[in-house]
Amino acid sequence: MRVGIADTTFARVDMGTIAMEELKRNASVRIERCTVPGIKDLPVAAKKLIEERNCDIVMALGMIGATPIDKTCAHEASLGLIQAQLMTNAHIIEVFVHEDEVENDKMLAELAVRRTREHALNVIKLLLKPKLLVKRAGMGEREGGVDVGPLRS
Repeated sequence: MRVGIADTTFARVDMGTIAMEELKRNASVRIERCTVPGIKDLPVAAKKLIEERNCDIVMALGMIGATPIDKTCAHEASLGLIQAQLMTNAHIIEVFVHEDEVENDKMLAELAVRRTREHALNVIKLLLKPKLLVKRAGMGEREGGVDVGPLRS
């Protein structure tokens, strides 16, 4: 299996290296990496990783600034990633961290690391152990944050 890592220079944390370390630590997969300037460049990078570098799945890693234009760019990038998934029939796991999700830079760095690592584990599950995801359906899990748990009726 081959995993693509698409990350950006705009991010303030090297999320690509973190993802690669977590993947290597937990599975035997080949990794292809493509680093682009910003999040709006991620959809084509992910599509190229799938179509030109034969990746089975891609992690699209990015950090979103706190301004309204940053939020708009993130939305556009997300739409592009969805379109690329539909065009390639392959999963592209969006791993975005918003700078205004937490109160300070230390917390932001910790969030980026946790979210990246947890999504890397999801990639392994999607590729190699999909039944583990079925067992976790409806459990209110939150990558990078505190799980909220399931609702009970």
